[in-house]
Amino acid sequence: MGYRFDFGAVFDRAPELFWGSLGTLGLAFAGMLLALVIGILGVAARTSKTAWVRAPVIAFVEVVRNTPFLVQIFFIYFALPLMGIRLNPTVTAIIALGINGGAYAIEIIRGGVESISKGQIEAGFALGLHKADVFRLVVLKPALRAIYPSLTSQFVMLTLTTSVCTSIAAYELTSAAQRIESDTFRSFEVYFTVTAIYLVISSLMMGIFALISRSYFNYPTR
Repeated sequence: MGYRFDFGAVFDRAPELFWGSLGTLGLAFAGMLLALVIGILGVAARTSKTAWVRAPVIAFVEVVRNTPFLVQIFFIYFALPLMGIRLNPTVTAIIALGINGGAYAIEIIRGGVESISKGQIEAGFALGLHKADVFRLVVLKPALRAIYPSLTSQFVMLTLTTSVCTSIAAYELTSAAQRIESDTFRSFEVYFTVTAIYLVISSLMMGIFALISRSYFNYPTR
């Protein structure tokens, strides 16, 4: 083939990859936080006994889960300005990630909430707890403990989904890689390095989630 590998051109642009990685982490954590808020509020509405409260949440989940993320982010970035709503690429990316992750989080958390027996909930009310405290202490925390692995796996997927945000010029790792590749024409070296960085980021995220699990969700031992 005659191709000579040269990673020097990539290493010379290491600062750009570093800042791109920070951009990816920033988008990911902001998107996760928004997704978690949407998930918790969505579950509270999804489990309501009132039909008109449940219906919008069900529709939201079905629409988001059955449309591509690329279409969703394009809609927010290109379609909403026609309605007078203009957002910069970073804000658009965070909102799109939060909405996408939130739809999946609603269903994951709902599965955990529905696994809580009615007896536990009734016991919470019998102890004189307010409805919000029952939801937070008796329902939500045990439910999060049960679905934590699934939820964190979804958040790792959300982190990797940030690569799509380069389509609207949001600054993150893939967009940095595209700039380097267009300047150096070292496609293999650039994307091989970026693949390794994404693996490191995913491993870092899983390590952080495992630490949180040990700190907050493990049952105390004697």
